[in-house]
Amino acid sequence: QVQLVESGGGLVQAGGSLRLSCAASGRTFSTDSMGWFRQHPGKEREFVAGATYIGMRTYPTRYVESVKGRFTISTDNAKNTVYLQMNSLKSEDTAVYYCAVTYRVVSMMKISESSEYDYWGQGTQVTVSS
Repeated sequence: QVQLVESGGGLVQAGGSLRLSCAASGRTFSTDSMGWFRQHPGKEREFVAGATYIGMRTYPTRYVESVKGRFTISTDNAKNTVYLQMNSLKSEDTAVYYCAVTYRVVSMMKISESSEYDYWGQGTQVTVSS
């Protein structure tokens, strides 16, 4: 059974950085798509970043406009882990962050759709103080 365990959330001042990790167990990355989503209080879950992983390489990535240039999605095949490096954090980045994986290739057009993913992490809270 595939399980995703997230870590790395916490409290940080505006302008600071955090790196979220999502460790997958039960299956090794091979040809997959992975994404990060977030949910602000009282709002629906929204797409943050997505990438496709094929043959030990991370291929095209996609980001929501509000995080472009500040967030980076990456993978470590040896650790079967997906990361979200978040720099220059803003108060509006405060949310619960979720990682998601599907073990197939999802197009860059659909990678932002939560329905494309089969497995989800439990979420990790990120709080940015101004």
